Amino acid sequence: MKGALLYEGKGKQLFASETEGELIQVFKDDATAFDGEKHDVIAGKGELNCAISTYFFERLHEAGVATHFVRREGPREMRVRRLDMIPVEVVVRNVAAGSICKRLGLEEGLELPRPLTELFYKSDELHDPMINAEHAEIFGWARAGEIAFMRETARKVNAVLRELLEPRGIRLIDFKLEFGRSAGGEILLGDEITPDGCRLWDAGSGRKLDKDVFRRDLGGLSEAYHEVAHRLGIALS
Repeated sequence: MKGALLYEGKGKQLFASETEGELIQVFKDDATAFDGEKHDVIAGKGELNCAISTYFFERLHEAGVATHFVRREGPREMRVRRLDMIPVEVVVRNVAAGSICKRLGLEEGLELPRPLTELFYKSDELHDPMINAEHAEIFGWARAGEIAFMRETARKVNAVLRELLEPRGIRLIDFKLEFGRSAGGEILLGDEITPDGCRLWDAGSGRKLDKDVFRRDLGGLSEAYHEVAHRLGIALS
């Protein structure tokens, strides 16, 4: 049961629930890019993201990764544990794409010799600048041990997602994760895992199956997300 709206971001809303320590996370149909400069509303996107994120969180739970996910409660609604979010985003890269190509002059599609983890400070106003672990520790965003745990967990998530996606003909190029502290101080994976925050390419053609379709005007975003859900065998309501 949804209570008061507590937070609204570009792609989700968080509502209070009837259970202490739990929230209702609602996925919106909005699509945004370039820090909100590009915006559209795509019917059904929220349901697709909720279904895909539920699937990934359930598989991660089976693999022993602790997350905020409790259960899916409706087409666009997910019950989650309430977290104090850490303002440090962990990005895992298997292939060079996006900002790392601009920063380092790399060709998009370059296969990396091993997964690379990067840290970014969560700030829309500053456009999520890249940081290192020392920044996070000195400015009090996260302790050194927490950063190490987040990076280790991100690498485990990477391995689990690749095992799920690669047999379905999808390459996991990169993705971002967010973490938070529970009331008991446990670090949990939070937020979402969807094509909004992952780069997913068709293994044969290299066709984009993620939000780059929207960013670069490469076709229908809904069709791309439906294809990801179909290949993973995710049933929509």
